[in-house]
Amino acid sequence: MIVTAQKPLDEVLDFISPYSNILIAGCDGCTQPPRGLREAKTLSQLLELGGRLRNKNFNFKVVTAAKQCDSYLTASMLKPQIEGVDTVLSLACGIGVQTIAELFPELPVFPAQNTHFMGAEEREAGTLEERCSACGDCILAVSGGICPVTRCAKGLLNGACGGARNGKCEMDPAKDCAWELIFQRLEKQDKLDLLREFRPPRNYQLRAWRLTV
Repeated sequence: MIVTAQKPLDEVLDFISPYSNILIAGCDGCTQPPRGLREAKTLSQLLELGGRLRNKNFNFKVVTAAKQCDSYLTASMLKPQIEGVDTVLSLACGIGVQTIAELFPELPVFPAQNTHFMGAEEREAGTLEERCSACGDCILAVSGGICPVTRCAKGLLNGACGGARNGKCEMDPAKDCAWELIFQRLEKQDKLDLLREFRPPRNYQLRAWRLTV
């Protein structure tokens, strides 16, 4: 089970304000409460009203995917909808946001939710890669859709440590340096200026270690 909470509307409006044509992608997967097509349509209506208060007119497309964390299903659903879109706003957990960002690396992909809790899944003879730590304060909007909290071995928020060699992490040379991946992604989007922004230390109280649902 994955538990999410919607980001404040003003924060989401800040993400999407530079853009006009926005695809809002719901997820029919495992988030609680549900974040499917109905919730995506409701969010589009709220953002449309919020945009008018900022003298901004948005053009929204609204779709939903069966499971945004499934790259095949998500690609099948979104590829026919992506033409003419400036950015994607995802209602999935942090893993779904990162899946879309990986499928469409030239597009900015923003989270509409903060992920607070994720359950575990067992698979025989398979491997899983952790991509979201459910930190409760998602920063994927400014890191190219790649989570440094999880994918950087040191959880650094303000750039690489300088220890990487040939693009590999000094802590685990079998893994790519997360911050080199972030640099490459932001470079593709012409948004390297985001690397100059300082991010304060994490507030660990935002992470819910135990939730009553």
